Amino acid sequence: MDTPANKTPPDALLLLGTRCPHCPTVLNALSAMVKAGVIGTLRAVNIEQRPDIAQELGVRSVPWVRIGPFELEGLRPETELRGWAEKAGTTAGLGLWLEELLSTGKITRALALVQSEADALEALLQLFTNPETQLNTRIGISAIMEDLAGTDRLRGLVGRLGELTRHEDARIRGDACHYL
Repeated sequence: MDTPANKTPPDALLLLGTRCPHCPTVLNALSAMVKAGVIGTLRAVNIEQRPDIAQELGVRSVPWVRIGPFELEGLRPETELRGWAEKAGTTAGLGLWLEELLSTGKITRALALVQSEADALEALLQLFTNPETQLNTRIGISAIMEDLAGTDRLRGLVGRLGELTRHEDARIRGDACHYL
């Protein structure tokens, strides 16, 4: 599912607060992205007026933005927000997002993404097969694979994991054997 030329722009959700000094900057950036067609729709929610939405999403600080499957916290420049919007709907984008989540210890969020997005498991496998993937990310990948043990989704990877037992990188071979 890599970048089709005519893909639909992702939608965005912004949670903001009245007293937040960074929220207007993020709101302005996202508004410009709607005008430019980089994102399809923008929903902005003031969590002081609607704390139920923040609670439902588990959000504890603002600004908080969801662009497609990507959930970004804090002040982010427009260039970064645009980059995530362009990566939405691609396996490569999911891989970068999973790498960010795993490298920062957000394994629960990464697992939820793998369970909810059809292409996320493929993105996780691509991260796993990249010899450049950092150790802390590899540890997160292992934790997710262990959580998926016995599931049909992981059983669907048995053939590919079998092939990876012959990978040139010993770490990848060893991990593939462990996952099998």
